[in-house]
Amino acid sequence: MQTENKFFDDFARLAGGAFNAFGAFKTEFESQMRQQMESMLARLKLVTREEFEAVQAMAAKAREEQEALAKRVAALEARLGAQADSPGQTEAH
Repeated sequence: MQTENKFFDDFARLAGGAFNAFGAFKTEFESQMRQQMESMLARLKLVTREEFEAVQAMAAKAREEQEALAKRVAALEARLGAQADSPGQTEAH
């Protein structure tokens, strides 16, 4: 009986040690993978969310301004076209 208990005790100690080793291996593996991913991302020169949103807002504002200017140009061209078509307008040759 004593021998069987010693065997199971030794086996339990061995299994516990293996689980501890696997836990340490897992932690080290996760740490190494995190460092590798951070290194790869740093090399990609990705922008932050804040930088992206700032540029997106600038682009939206520029688009709105461009559309407003396009409307103004169209209105001015229409006025010029109407003046050219009106009678009494003389053209210089």
